[in-house]
Amino acid sequence: MIKKIMQGILLMILWFPAMVYAQSIVTTKHNLSATGAGDVKASSETEICLFCHTPHSSRPMAPLWNRRDPGVIYTLYTSATLQALPGQPDGTSILCLSCHDGTIALGSVISRAMIQNFKGGVTTMPSGLSNLSTNLRNDHPISFLYNASLAIADGQLRTPENIIPPVSLKNGKVQCTSCHDPHKNLISDFLITSTQNSNLCNSCHQRTSWEMSSHNTSAKTWNGSPPDPWPFSPPDFSTVSQNGCENCHRPHNSGSDVMLLKYQQEENNCLDCHNGNVASKNIAAEFNKSYKHNVGNYMNIHLPNEPNQVFTNMHVECVDCHNPHAAKNLPALPPDVSGALSGVRGINQAGTAIDPANFEYEICYRCHAGSPGSPPAATSRIIVQNNVLFEFAPTNPSYHPVTAIGKNSNVPSLISPWTTSSIMYCTSCHAGDGSSSTAAPHGSIYPHILKLQNLTADGGTNATGTTESPSAYALCYSCHSRASILSDASFKEHRKHLQQNVRAPCNTCHDPHGISIMQGNNSSATNLINFKAGIVTTSSSGQLKFVDLSGNHGQCYLTCHGVNHNPHSY
Repeated sequence: MIKKIMQGILLMILWFPAMVYAQSIVTTKHNLSATGAGDVKASSETEICLFCHTPHSSRPMAPLWNRRDPGVIYTLYTSATLQALPGQPDGTSILCLSCHDGTIALGSVISRAMIQNFKGGVTTMPSGLSNLSTNLRNDHPISFLYNASLAIADGQLRTPENIIPPVSLKNGKVQCTSCHDPHKNLISDFLITSTQNSNLCNSCHQRTSWEMSSHNTSAKTWNGSPPDPWPFSPPDFSTVSQNGCENCHRPHNSGSDVMLLKYQQEENNCLDCHNGNVASKNIAAEFNKSYKHNVGNYMNIHLPNEPNQVFTNMHVECVDCHNPHAAKNLPALPPDVSGALSGVRGINQAGTAIDPANFEYEICYRCHAGSPGSPPAATSRIIVQNNVLFEFAPTNPSYHPVTAIGKNSNVPSLISPWTTSSIMYCTSCHAGDGSSSTAAPHGSIYPHILKLQNLTADGGTNATGTTESPSAYALCYSCHSRASILSDASFKEHRKHLQQNVRAPCNTCHDPHGISIMQGNNSSATNLINFKAGIVTTSSSGQLKFVDLSGNHGQCYLTCHGVNHNPHSY
């Protein structure tokens, strides 16, 4: 009789929270008794609290724990940017792991001599997302001291007193119960607050520029085409902003032990949305083109805190050019960074590391301004230079106006809105091809990730070079009027060299980046003149040079297309 009364009182205690909070442990998967709601439950045991608690002879730690310490050494989460010092799990975390690491039978309790039988022959936690195993490398760190010093060292954490409730520290530490309430599952995964719009993560984390970033504000939805970009999110999270942090990260059993990313291959964390199924542009398709920044060639090389300098360990990942916590849809004018490039590091024109980059070219400079693994020069030239920092320097005799307004004030071929006062981006030339592509150098069908065709084949002395047409030099003609060029408005023999007996591409005479002042001068390297080696050779006097006589006048000392210029004056 007394036992029945006690059972009745226990049920009232257990069910009372259900009336107040709409739920208690009774209706959750943590009810491991035979009456439990989940698939994992005892065969006949009806006591509910037994599987975690006992009023007598419990372990000597709160809250009257009825399970043994797993007694194992856990592999801990680590990161190149981690400022915290996680230790072996303790406090409430080790209590949770006594089931969730899968090493101890679920029915093995201190207060009973016999292990409780479970339906279906289950003993330990079944494999799956709930079984964290003893390898916690791919789980959010726990059991570490979270204090003001940590917040300052990290730079993007709230101070302890500013942590947003109901998230809380347990004896000054982050533990499983900082985010989970094992007795209530009002949201999902026993979370104490929703992950929608990054609410849970933002309780502790304050990512720089996150508030205005596209991943925090975008209302883009999935079009339903596989694969599902949000396979682990609640079904009512239908937009990018609602999924927030979990667009890219998983706090438990992540697919990667680096930054808790969903997938080990870094770019896959971007491309499951940027494949045309969520974001409007299909960047995954861009990376399938012949010429591309080949992000698929590298894995686990990029580090968030790698030295902010030109790359010595050459690689390219999406996050080398895009900061997912800061990127936003905000246009800009050259040379300023656009919103898509916000918060990315770079190298400025002085060769100094800068964080963040102010100008687009500064981001390009991290790879292309002297890195030992940068791509070789596209064309072998008389003046050899492969460092774009030197090619685009404003002190040069000539350069395409990427870093500053160009030197030539007389360019009659320019097509509006381009003028001699214009500044351009690297991506004005290097970008995706076609209207469906991005205005960025992800991939192109044209060499050197050019957005338009620019043929460079030269017949040399046999004069069997490229046949001139609007498409042959479409890239050049997108800024320079073909009609103006062929009418010889700026050089009296353009038409002869392009169309008639020479048929030389623009590339034979012009170096599209620029000529460094360290190698050329205002007499020999103006107008981007830097001849193609092997095609243009020395004159009969042994000279190979261009002499600018100003006012669209000049002289060439060279041999080309079988003709000796010693000199030839224009």
